[in-house]
This record gives sequence, structure tokens and C-alpha cells, in this order.
Amino acid sequence: MAQPRILILGAPGAGKGTQSAKITAEFDVDHVTTGDALRANKDMDISDMDTEYDTPRAYMEQGELVPDEVVNAIVDEALSQASGFVLDGYPRNLEQAEELEGMTNLDIVLYLDVSEEELINRLTGRRLDPETDEIYHLEYNPPEDPEVEERLVQRDDDTEETVKERLRVFRENTEPVIDYYEEQGDLERVDGEQAPDEVWEDVQATIEDAS
Repeated sequence: MAQPRILILGAPGAGKGTQSAKITAEFDVDHVTTGDALRANKDMDISDMDTEYDTPRAYMEQGELVPDEVVNAIVDEALSQASGFVLDGYPRNLEQAEELEGMTNLDIVLYLDVSEEELINRLTGRRLDPETDEIYHLEYNPPEDPEVEERLVQRDDDTEETVKERLRVFRENTEPVIDYYEEQGDLERVDGEQAPDEVWEDVQATIEDAS
């Protein structure tokens, strides 16, 4: 498929970033994430919207959540500039999924299916090297240097309590999105618990089969 329009869904820790990077390289498409789109369009004029501020930058500088209607407009702008894309991190809820329908016609919706037990194991096992900002994993990617291993720290985002809360929010907000695409017959499930290379083989084959 030449420059497909792909939506990738999955819980935190499912591997969306890893697989999106491979899709971007293999299929010559843009990787569109909500965060990148916001940063690229932070000075976008939104004065015509009934919002508190006139630019996304103002929300970001105040540390406030950017309203859905602004996020929708920014994602729409990012997608309109891409011949093909893998969209990652949007839609986060059913309302955004319905908005997305009016922005573009998706070629495929991928869902990286990973059990909650495995997600917790992946996320709580992450460790940060405070000197280099490198991320390691105690089981899957430990550092070879014992000195590095000794100085690793766990980020607040990766504690079990925080991880469980992040997964609860995902279930509450985004699982209805998964159901929405499944009911439409557009969802392609990929076993995300395999090794990353095996996941990629399935992702690539699924995209090519959709062409």
C-alpha cells in the first residue's frame, strides 16, 4: 500500500511508539502524534473558537489541558499536510473518534493487544539513568555496565500505583474507541505480547493485506 493512512491504538506500554517508527520507515509516511502536532502548531490562531486563550501555547504555558476542540483542529491540520500517516495518541475518546471520521478516511486501524499483567510488568520494570536520560528495563533491556545499573532510578510515572491509574484511564476513555472500530469492522488486532520483531512482522503483513 503506497503511503497508507493508519491509526494505531494500544494501552500505555503496548509498543505503539516502536511500531510507529517502523511503519514510518517502511511505508514512507508521517508519524503524527498529538504531542508533536501540538508543539508544531502551538501558535495556531484559535481566536475564532469559544476558548479561554487564543493559541494552544497559552494553555501549554499555563500547564492546562488543551480543550478537545483545539486538539481536533490541530490533528486535522497535521493530517491535511500528510500524504500518508500513522496516527498515534488520537483519538483518546469516542467523541474524538467521531471527529476523526470527518477529517480523513483511514485505510486501517491497528490495535496492539497486550494483557494488563504484561503492561504492568513492562511499565514498572522501566528504569532511568539520571546521568544520560537513557531508559532501560530490568528484564528486557538491562544495562551491561554494573555502574550504570547501580544509579538507575524509577520514574514517578512508572510506579505500580501510577501505572494502574494510567491503565484505568485508558480503559475508561479509549476502550470505547476500540469497540467503536471493531463494531464497524475496521479493527485489526495484533498480538502485542510477542517480541518486537515478531509484532512488526504481523503489523507489516496486516498493512500489506489491507492494500
